[in-house]
Amino acid sequence: MDTTTPATRPVSKPVSVPANPRFSSGPCAKPPSFSLERLNDAALGRSHRAAVGKAKLKLAIGKTADILGIPEGYRVGIVPASDTGAVEMAMWNLLGARPVEMLAWESFGAGWVTDAVKQLKLDATVRSAEYGRIVDFEEVDFDADVVFTWNGTTSGVRVPDSFEIPKDRKGLTICDATSAAFAMDLPWDRLDVVTFSWQKVLGGEAAHGMLVLSPRAVERLESYTPPWPLPKIFRLTKGGKLIEGIFEGATINTPSMLAVEDYLQSLAWAESIGGLPALIGRAEANTKIINDFCAERDWIANLAEDPATASTTSVCLRFTDPRIADGAAFAKAVAKRLEAEGAAYDIGGYRDAPPGLRVWCGGTVETSDIALLMPWIEWAYQTEIAALSEAA
Repeated sequence: MDTTTPATRPVSKPVSVPANPRFSSGPCAKPPSFSLERLNDAALGRSHRAAVGKAKLKLAIGKTADILGIPEGYRVGIVPASDTGAVEMAMWNLLGARPVEMLAWESFGAGWVTDAVKQLKLDATVRSAEYGRIVDFEEVDFDADVVFTWNGTTSGVRVPDSFEIPKDRKGLTICDATSAAFAMDLPWDRLDVVTFSWQKVLGGEAAHGMLVLSPRAVERLESYTPPWPLPKIFRLTKGGKLIEGIFEGATINTPSMLAVEDYLQSLAWAESIGGLPALIGRAEANTKIINDFCAERDWIANLAEDPATASTTSVCLRFTDPRIADGAAFAKAVAKRLEAEGAAYDIGGYRDAPPGLRVWCGGTVETSDIALLMPWIEWAYQTEIAALSEAA
């Protein structure tokens, strides 16, 4: 009779590796249809202000709005410096008119807190939660301007579907949705500013951000002038009016037309598989594979304590085996072993997060690859546990 537990039973080394072992949480895996040849129509060597360049930028904006179901009357623009640039652009332009609440449950949210409190020097109410947890939204005052991430890329914790932002709020909601847009069903009518980047869920190239503004946000921009100076790269208004060109393809600075073409190909792929519902479905199917794997083992668990807040894109895992004394060293060794075998690249947990693994499950990742990854994680874990036993 086999009396070994799942945590000690030897595991054979898997034979098959994922076809695409790129499970990084950013930049993320390219769409399955990606090839360099698909970028041959890029407007290289042409001005982004020429007709061909402006047309491609405007097309990228339009397709983004269509796939995400962004309401009529909202502005969608391409801005510099990825999601970070988009979030800071919103904060520098909009905050200061009303009380501010900053919500953080992971490193990027904590970064926005630093910007608000130490750089803008706002007397903000800060609500934070440890990695694996989320703030109590019932305590949040939405008559203030509220800044938060929808999905914590570094913590694997997201806003639960059960929570509803008040429709009659007086403040603006400023949402960093970079690991949520194109993978989760965002309540656009309750969000006034939404930011994300091309390099996350659709696997685009880095350096470009998206900024979505509700009519309420535009009204604030045109009626409020912040007391601090704004660098040119942040300015959204001129003469008290919104610079509409930003939301029609006239970017503030020079974009990479090669990256624009790549984003257009990602959008075309998203349309070809069924748009947002299909993207959400793929992410959820990928996540289910990992959740089922963890449920059947006593040595690994989701970092998110409440399943209702567990991410379906940046899935963060922790090792729970009490024999592991140095969690950081153990997780690093597992990730290094997986990379050496060509089974998974870049799945170590974020440097500021609790030790563990982080597996990207967005729609560009094939479910078959997630399924092939699971036995490799078990093998790497067992191999490292055996090494610990031998060393002892």
